[in-house]
Amino acid sequence: MTIAIIVVDMRRIRMLNGSGEEFSKLGSLVGFMNNSFAQKIDLVVDIKTAQRLDKTLAQLIPKELGISRSRVQELITSGFVSNVTGKLINDPTSKTHFGQQVTVLVPHPNASDVLSENIKLDIFYEDSDLLVVNKPAGMVVHPAPGAYSATLVNALLYHCGESLSGIGGVKRPGIVHRIDKDTSGLLVVAKTNFAHSELAKQFFQHSVERKYLAFAYGCPSSFDRKLTQLSGVSFEAKGQIKMVGKIGRHKVNRKKMAVFESSGRHAVTRIKIKNYFGTKSSPVASLLECQLETGRTHQIRVHLNYMGHGIIGDQTYKARKRASVVNSKEINSFADSFKRQALHAASLGFVHPKTNQWLSFSSALPKDMESLLSSLEELNIANP
Repeated sequence: MTIAIIVVDMRRIRMLNGSGEEFSKLGSLVGFMNNSFAQKIDLVVDIKTAQRLDKTLAQLIPKELGISRSRVQELITSGFVSNVTGKLINDPTSKTHFGQQVTVLVPHPNASDVLSENIKLDIFYEDSDLLVVNKPAGMVVHPAPGAYSATLVNALLYHCGESLSGIGGVKRPGIVHRIDKDTSGLLVVAKTNFAHSELAKQFFQHSVERKYLAFAYGCPSSFDRKLTQLSGVSFEAKGQIKMVGKIGRHKVNRKKMAVFESSGRHAVTRIKIKNYFGTKSSPVASLLECQLETGRTHQIRVHLNYMGHGIIGDQTYKARKRASVVNSKEINSFADSFKRQALHAASLGFVHPKTNQWLSFSSALPKDMESLLSSLEELNIANP
């Protein structure tokens, strides 16, 4: 028996029709057109306790397929789940029972509505599951209002092509974490549902190693009474500084983030001083290594600015400069001309989702930050 293949956007039909009954009929029609799906998964419920269908399927579907519970819900409501008799099951909350036979059809991923663009990328590593890219400053990671083209996603769609297997039902790269537009450095990107899911777990569990290099005004010190008395700041062994401060949306400027004591999301940054510039007693700038324990929006920029050591060149969080910095004509002459935050994602480490091998990558400072370093080092020569 030959069945014609008809591609239907189920969510659009449901919205236009407004009829759950008609939607169910269309879902049944599309769900069982066996030539139109990428995978057929036959399952037998071996969980004795009755529970929601979406929860049960999310537990039973092999994890290497990388199908999340939210994706399971989409498949159920879109008419791609049936029982042993072929009857459609379109209610994610319906209860399962022990021994129940369920068939899940996974349709081919839809094409992304984001345009692919031939933009050169600095790829550090790539295989069939993921890739690590060194993003340049000035590039937005994901299309958004005001930046629909020339983003990292546009470039990845072109670079990866058919190697993308589809994430969440759409053929697109899996952006697990992001870097601000004017921050440079390393990002890991998933190519498959499974890689995306497993990498997301690592980020959620804070097991991914992420270290940034930042040039900041002044130099944090345990001899600075204002800093030692600042809420959330503590000094650990080997000169490491721990900054714990909840981060939330700024109450006045909604494009900025800020540190709050009671509201906001828990955020932890650990800071090591790699070098300082100027005199030892009153340095005007420092090179800091910042390790993220959490990954909140603008986290490093917000935490350093809160500590009174804002990042050189940051156009959003205007650095709160200490007196020694304000009075330093040497640093102000070239630091003020650095028009993006001097922040670089220099180190990235994680467990490969398929091989379980620990992968670690490092990226050298980009040219503009190398030039900034050279200028700062000249201050040390002038102040032996």
